[in-house]
Amino acid sequence: MKTIFQLVDLPDMPFSSSSLHRLNTAIEPPKRLNNPFGYQLHPLAMSAMKEVQDYLSGMTLWKDELKKGKMFGVLVVETPEGMLGYLAAFSGQLLGKSQCDGFVPAVFDYLQPDGYFKKNEERISQYNTKIDALENDAVYLNARIELNSLQQQFKKQLADATVWLKEEKSRRAKLRAERLLSSAEEDSLIGESQFQKAEYRRLKHRLEAELEEKRTALSEHEQTLTQWKETRRQLSDQLQHWLFEQFNMLNARGEHRNLLDIFAQTPQRVPPAGAGECCAPKLFQHAFRHGLKPIAIAEFWYGDSPRTTIRHHGRCYPACRGKCLPILGFMLQGLDVEKEYHEPAELLIPSIVYEDNYLMVVDKPAGLLSVPGRSERPSVYSILSNSMDEDSALWMVHRLDMGTSGLLILAKNVQVYHHLQVQFRERLVKKRYVAIVEGEVKPSEGVIELLLRPDPLDRPRQVVDMVNGKKAVTLYRVLSTKDGKTLLSLEPKTGRTHQLRMHCAHPDGLHAPIVGDELYGHPAERLFLHAASITFVHPVTGEELSFTALLPEAFKAFRCAQSLLGL
Repeated sequence: MKTIFQLVDLPDMPFSSSSLHRLNTAIEPPKRLNNPFGYQLHPLAMSAMKEVQDYLSGMTLWKDELKKGKMFGVLVVETPEGMLGYLAAFSGQLLGKSQCDGFVPAVFDYLQPDGYFKKNEERISQYNTKIDALENDAVYLNARIELNSLQQQFKKQLADATVWLKEEKSRRAKLRAERLLSSAEEDSLIGESQFQKAEYRRLKHRLEAELEEKRTALSEHEQTLTQWKETRRQLSDQLQHWLFEQFNMLNARGEHRNLLDIFAQTPQRVPPAGAGECCAPKLFQHAFRHGLKPIAIAEFWYGDSPRTTIRHHGRCYPACRGKCLPILGFMLQGLDVEKEYHEPAELLIPSIVYEDNYLMVVDKPAGLLSVPGRSERPSVYSILSNSMDEDSALWMVHRLDMGTSGLLILAKNVQVYHHLQVQFRERLVKKRYVAIVEGEVKPSEGVIELLLRPDPLDRPRQVVDMVNGKKAVTLYRVLSTKDGKTLLSLEPKTGRTHQLRMHCAHPDGLHAPIVGDELYGHPAERLFLHAASITFVHPVTGEELSFTALLPEAFKAFRCAQSLLGL
């Protein structure tokens, strides 16, 4: 098989020749490193990425493993002698190994067969085996079944006895109501009541004694299980702590810091599982260890998409924020890195569609945030707030993604805000979006329903989770199809984050990403999603208000379909 990688053979370099690959190109290097969390792909990185993808496509022995899908990355570097090359990496392990020829090694290889991690992992596995055997022991399971059965029987006996006591009490009350009883008769009824209560207590004590006997028979077994589980937890925590200490990350200044120290200042306090094993930390670590200057980076997905989230084969993705943001925040110190946010050439301004003393409806352009974010990027809220009197205030009732254009409601006092929030929460607000999606959509109309939740390690990305996800429902209708793209009307019946984007892109939805969806589809000039209409009840007047926003100029290929929308 022809090797696609052009391996550098420089015997004076203090690292394996299989880690650095020559990049023969006349492309001019960028002035600064692109930001790993929000970047435009540089041609140098694109060239390196193409070589790695060609190499992977020829690895027939890896075919099954690669088909499952994995994140790969390339880092274009410059040697001390001024030669350009690139490093390649994969996230986690490949074929059960931390290192494969042609790719940089792990920051710390804990998979050595006789190493500390594997030995202690084996100890934990032994406890797993023991616990599993004990939990599935036939004698133990039968004893638990008997205990549960007895508990149900005794519960019923006590319930029946309680009913009987009440019936007897009612009978005595009826006797007293019918006529005046003699002292002897009254004493007899009192004695009867006392006896019956005593019988109930004796029954309860007898049943509890029988249950306790069964519990005692199980207690030794369960104490052993509890002890083993606690030991397993302690061993696991200790091993994880040890592992995070071994990941000593380097930065461009030559400083070291382990993962525990890096994450100590973050909200989560401790590193998440798999921290330090993503492509970007591996690439920068290898570069800094060997005196290579980072020039440009790219990370891409290779293979099938996971079922829970959406990844496209060959598509570039920014580094994950949950694991990599704290790590790279340290590692990139000392490097000249591009900002994640660039000021647009023209200031985007929301246009006011409706305004009175209580609320405001605006048409937000694509590319403008709804509310302030991490950067200094302007937002609908900041622009409109700055234009108001000092004694005035605004409340953002709902939001649109930065790339989405269309209608937004803002409240001018907290009472109106809360009233509108209730309307949204009770799903009384009617919204309709227009989207251009990739490909043709069939059937021409229907309902999409998926269970969605955020990915805590890669916000704001959403994933499908059939266990912990929240119900998300959207009605869709095909309006027009042209040049391999489809114009859709979308009516969300719930308000989950990225609901429409996930419903369009996911294979269990329409499997047709919205054009320009950089998270779940492919980049374009903009995200072709537009909040076209909204209907709600005015919190003060009680009048039903309905507003529409014309399709933006970017939708001009489908402007002829506006009549279908009633816009």
